[in-house]
Amino acid sequence: MQHFDWRSDYYKLNGVMMPEDGTMFWSTVITLEHLGEPAAAARLMRAVERVTADASLHTPDLGGTATTDEVTEAVCAVLLGDNG
Repeated sequence: MQHFDWRSDYYKLNGVMMPEDGTMFWSTVITLEHLGEPAAAARLMRAVERVTADASLHTPDLGGTATTDEVTEAVCAVLLGDNG
């Protein structure tokens, strides 16, 4: 069985690195895709990308001061505002 290292494999595939907190979101995106829910996976990925683009929500691994709770709350808020 091949081990999937989400950080290096995602970087190789997409040329960008997601924050450490992205692990939980990325695994959820993969799970949603596996379960046949591509629209929900895309919606979550859009929310993560929007939050990551906001420098005030960067965690220490990205040079910011935001906490995991703050990032998670921001992603949830974006999801609540995204009905499409």
